[in-house]
This record gives sequence, C-alpha cells and structure tokens, in this order.
Amino acid sequence: MTSIAQPETIGRSGQRKLIDVNWDPVTRIVGNLGIYTKIDFERKEVAECYTTSSMFRGYSVFMKGKDPRDAHFISSRICGICGDSHATCAVYAQNMAFGISTPRMGEWILNLGEAAEYMFDHCLFQENLVGADFCEQMVRQTNPGVWEKAQNTQAPHAADHGYRRISDIMTALNPFTGELYREALQMSRLAREMFCLMEGRHVHPSTPYPGGMGTVPSIQTFTDYLTRLMKYIDFMKRMVPLHDDLFDFMYQALPGYEKVGQRRVLLACWGAFQNPDACNYRYADMTDWGRKMFVTPGIVVDGELVTTDLVDINLNIRILLGSSFYQDWQNGDLLVRHDPLGNPVDRRHPWNQTTTPKPEKRDFADKYSWVMSPRWFDKRRGEHLAMDTGGGAIARLWVTALANLVDIGYVKATGNSVKIRLPKSATKPEVEYEWRIPKWSNALERDRARSYFQAYAAACALYFCEKAMADVYAGRTQTWADFKVPDEALGCGFHEATRGVLSHHLVIRDGLIANYHPYPPTPWNASPRDVYGTPGPYEDAVQNTPIFEENGPDDFKGVDIMRAVRSFDPCLPCGVHMFLGHGKLLKTLSGICY
Repeated sequence: MTSIAQPETIGRSGQRKLIDVNWDPVTRIVGNLGIYTKIDFERKEVAECYTTSSMFRGYSVFMKGKDPRDAHFISSRICGICGDSHATCAVYAQNMAFGISTPRMGEWILNLGEAAEYMFDHCLFQENLVGADFCEQMVRQTNPGVWEKAQNTQAPHAADHGYRRISDIMTALNPFTGELYREALQMSRLAREMFCLMEGRHVHPSTPYPGGMGTVPSIQTFTDYLTRLMKYIDFMKRMVPLHDDLFDFMYQALPGYEKVGQRRVLLACWGAFQNPDACNYRYADMTDWGRKMFVTPGIVVDGELVTTDLVDINLNIRILLGSSFYQDWQNGDLLVRHDPLGNPVDRRHPWNQTTTPKPEKRDFADKYSWVMSPRWFDKRRGEHLAMDTGGGAIARLWVTALANLVDIGYVKATGNSVKIRLPKSATKPEVEYEWRIPKWSNALERDRARSYFQAYAAACALYFCEKAMADVYAGRTQTWADFKVPDEALGCGFHEATRGVLSHHLVIRDGLIANYHPYPPTPWNASPRDVYGTPGPYEDAVQNTPIFEENGPDDFKGVDIMRAVRSFDPCLPCGVHMFLGHGKLLKTLSGICY
C-alpha cells in the first residue's frame, strides 16, 4: 500500500519541501517489506529512505537443543521460495561438523538441483515480477514520453528474440496478457520439474542429507533433466539479447538513469556449485576447495577483489544491531573463542550470536526493523561494510570474473568478464555471451545480470549432467556417505541462494545444537542502519536516487524507487525470524516457548 503525507519544510530558510511517501508492504516480493521515504519533488530526488520488516520468526532460537541431523529439514522451512538453498547450505554445515564428504555423484546431483533452482527462480522474478516494472502498462502510466520513444525504437537484436520494437518487448511483459509473461511461467515450471528430478520436490526438498543425496542416479533421470534443460537453453538464447535491448534502451531514453539504485560497489558472493574433485568439507582445507567452486566466492570493494578465501570471509562476518529490535549480547559468554585453525572468533560472529527479541514501537530515529545488520569487517581500513548481493546474479558474476578461476568449457572467467557458451539446440545455433563488468552497480545492471546468470546456470547444468552421466556409465553411483554425530563440533556452510549470499553456522555441544544461525541474502540487503549509523543496501540504493517518473505527488507510483528495490530480488521470510505478538509470551509448554 502506498501512502503520501503532507510536505514538511526543512533547511535554514525553508527552501526544501519533503513529502513522505511510503510503500508498506512492497508488492511483487515475498514477505513484509516496508519502504519509507522522504521525496523532494521539486528537485526530483529521494532525500531519505528507511526499510522495515515487521515480523520475527525465531529459527535461530528454536533450533537450539535440536538434533543436528534435523538442521536441513528444519531450516528448509525458513522460506517457501528458496527452502532448497537453506537445505543445501545446512547440509554443507552438517558435513563439516560431522567430518564427512559427499561422493562425486551426490555432489553432481545437488549441483544440478541448485542450477535448476537458479533457472526457475530468476526466470520467475525477471519476467513475471520485476518485468512488470518495465511493461507497457507501467511505462504508459509513469513515463508516457518513454513509451512514445519505445514505439519508435527498433530492437537491435530483433532477429534473436523476435520482437521488432522495444515497445513490443514491453507489451509482451504485460502481466497475465503478455506472451512473454505467460511463456516465462511455462519455463519456470520446466525448471522446477528439473529440480524435482534431482531433489525430490520443491520447495522443501526431500532427498538432500548430510553426506549426500537420496536420489537414485540413472541415465533416464539425467536424460529427463537434459531434455528440459535444452528447451530452457533455447529460451535463454532469446532472453539474454532481449534484456540487453530493453535495459540499453532505458539508458538511452532516460539520460542519467544509471543513478537509479546506484551505490558504492560493495559486493559479496559466498560461492556455489561444489567441485567434487576438490571439496572435502574440512575447515582446514576450506580456502582451497572454496576457490575451486564453479562460482567463485569473494568480496569486491570499490571494484577491487579483496579476497576469495572462505576462511577470511567467514572470520570477518559481524552481526551488528543499531536500529534492530533485539537485545545486545555484548556482555554474554563467548561460545566459540577460536575457529578450527586457531584463529580468534569475534563476539559478533554468528557462532557467538545470541538472538533475544526486544519488541518496541517503531521509531526511525532509533529502532525500526526486525532485520539485524550483518556487516563484513574490512581489516585494511577498519570498516564494517554494508555488503550487498545485487540480487545474487551481479555479485556472482562480478566476483567470478575478477577471480579468473573458473573454466569448464561452457563457462570461462577472463579477469574482467565471464564467457558463457550455449551449444546448438532445437531452434538456435551455438552462441557465446560475454558478461562484462559494468561501470555501475545499479538497478539496471542488477537486472541485466540476472539474465546472464540464468544462462550461466544452464551452461553449468550441462557440464554437471555430462559428468554425472559419465560417472553412471563408469559405475560410480554412490550418492551418500555414512556418518556419526559428534559430541562437540563446529560447522559452517557457504552457498548462494538465488538472490545471494547464504551461510549457516552450527555449534554442537553434548551431541545437540547449541547455536545455529542462518544468514541469507535478505538480512544483508534489507538491513537497517547499524550501530555506526551506516544504512543498509536498500536504504543506501534508494537515498539520492533521482526521480524520472513524470507523475507528480498526487498520482505518484514510485516506479524508479521500486525498480531500485526490486532489482535486489527481495525475499523477506529469510530476513527475520516468529512474531511474538506485541512482545508477549504466547504459550509455554515444558519450558519451550511456542
């Protein structure tokens, strides 16, 4: 719901009039996200932005005392969109804690499932949810001048995607009636079927386990997956050039649009697609096997690749408060003082975090959100950085490109780009796309990267499928390894959910979970101002965003703001964790709060 308040005047002589414009909840995302802004309509820019989330769900609380073998089952319920990513990441953490590794076939199957998840989720969001921000109906309402230009602009890659004019692309994106909108729904369904072939069901998968997968590998299963994959590849050979045409046009039609959703380049990627020839899940070896993932983990600060070391990434995660509805744990006991390599572990690291909710009245000068403020500590400058994931895709591509470690034939990092080769398919010849590091981290480039990463995931899936089928023919069909739960252990899983970084941190004491903290991309992106006053990425990307919409305050849609926010692919169920009902205890049974 959008609300617009009367203007307030600020400044020494009252030169600047700001109008409160709020969206709560933001539509076309999952969960409860509120965007609260102050807009200067005379200067056509956003002066202030605050993001809120209004629910608390408590996974980090009620996971304590549970059997560690249940971690992946429980955590998959965190979200109805990316539950499989949570299950996968939990399995990674369990493998480390239990001291086991997954057989080759198990890793290929899990990688194929996750590739299908990227294809499903990115396709659905790109064409059916964020696509509505660029459709004919929206552009007509907010920027009639842009619509007129679109009607008179030829699409440079019309021969590849079939739409002669930019306006034809916009019409095809119209919700429910547009042919591209409807086609994307079918392709999303196809990708979900691919996922179910590997992981049993969607969205809470049934076949991942610590030590491997319960899926029975067969040539028929992989052939069924491959048949659907080639149809999806046909689709991507149209979508990559289509979105290049659409987003390039937006830059041309609205000079200065690169500033919409633009923020400092602070990108985080935790890596995806384990390499079964390298990964043993031992913390002591995590630096090496992390760098051999098929999506490289890393931190990019101001365009510089600061690290690709998962140990370094892990140790410098900090969970800050500030504007969040929680009590501080600063004076509590340290649960974990050193990591398995002997490195000191900070009090604000997830291994040491204590989640104690403290509901209060929302106050933008103090506490206003249930999302905490994860930060990455840059030791070089002593900064707690508000990293973002850019909706997942742009961070994965940016880090992988700079790291220059991935080369599997279908996908190759070059140092400043990622090349993606899609082979000949039913209706299209072989093509090669190259995603190049852009000038900006902004709304349009986050959206553009989403299409390229769909192609990246499809290309990786081809590679995994070929490897898995070769292993079947060679008789290497074991999918899981036996294990025993230790009395005491540490585990951490690093993965990429569709919309970005995902980590699970596990502490086992006396054979039970003593601490468990899942940190998906949304807490990073949707975090409020931290204890140092640093705004979270949504807030930072929206503040100072120029307004290009032609409507005034009376019929303002806020399309530029929504493009900035939705470019991050928000998914709020992951961000906050059990609504307590005005801070009151609901019910106590046998000492457990429900």
